[in-house]
Amino acid sequence: MKHLLTAAMPRDEAIGLLDLAEDMHQIQDRELKKLPALRGRTVVNLFFEDSTRTRSSFEIAGKWLSADVINVSGKGSSASKGESLRDTGLTIAAMGVDGVVVRSGASGAPALLADWIGKPVINAGDGTHEHPTQALLDAFALRRRIHGRAARGKGLDGVRIAIVGDIAHSRVARSNALLLPALGAEVTLVGPAAFLPVPAADGTRLGLRAETSLDAVIDERPDALMLLRVQLERQAGKVAPSVGEYITGWSLTDERLARLGDAAIMHPGPMNRGLELSSRAADGDASTVLAQVTAGVSVRMAVLYSLLASDHAADHRPANDGGLR
Repeated sequence: MKHLLTAAMPRDEAIGLLDLAEDMHQIQDRELKKLPALRGRTVVNLFFEDSTRTRSSFEIAGKWLSADVINVSGKGSSASKGESLRDTGLTIAAMGVDGVVVRSGASGAPALLADWIGKPVINAGDGTHEHPTQALLDAFALRRRIHGRAARGKGLDGVRIAIVGDIAHSRVARSNALLLPALGAEVTLVGPAAFLPVPAADGTRLGLRAETSLDAVIDERPDALMLLRVQLERQAGKVAPSVGEYITGWSLTDERLARLGDAAIMHPGPMNRGLELSSRAADGDASTVLAQVTAGVSVRMAVLYSLLASDHAADHRPANDGGLR
């Protein structure tokens, strides 16, 4: 793997990354959270959009692997003066960095950057296109919830997941729609008609089953419900339901929560409490919201290690028993 630009990957490759993330996950229980695997490597986090979870977890992941991590924001870079993405990328590459993590409001920007700079590039979210590490951490958190300590080597075969909300504008939904079925999950897209992608000729969307009734899907008792943030900033000129209509039809209210059973409740964040889901849903025992955040560090450590570690770094991976190899 030279870059991570998309969540579209073979099952074996995805499970390999999830298993590597299991190895990395062990160091979160240590007093000293540090591995020497990327010592001497330099990673630039190039973020043209605001972020809390993704940017922070990539920074933590790099530092826990002993990489030197540099954060560059669009507002504080020459991009704010009109410099092109290409020139920004070439400038950073010329400084001798080893890899770039990029978030951009422009779909396809990470792929272009990968072509231009000749360094490993990780897509940390591009427009309404994809967010592959989010899909990987979602799969990691759900796999752990279902399989516990026996998760290693397993996919999500037969697990029924409903992704609910603003599918059309969500890069998280698109990446999960690519990754989760590859791991064996049965995925249903749920939302207002205006929030569902344009259907294919056979009536499906993104090759998956699509429904407009959240209540009907809840009655089917899915294993997990993934709620998406309503992205008002990406809906200029679009026909969308009002806040009241959205809550009535597609919010995970306390009443719907009571009918959901013990299904995992997922959300990539940031949450709009009271809109996408109630506080009881967000904070209850079935919620994986914080587990997803924790998983983000482990998964991003695995991705950085896979792309940037030299051959000798295998000596510094955590062993399955929590020690160092």
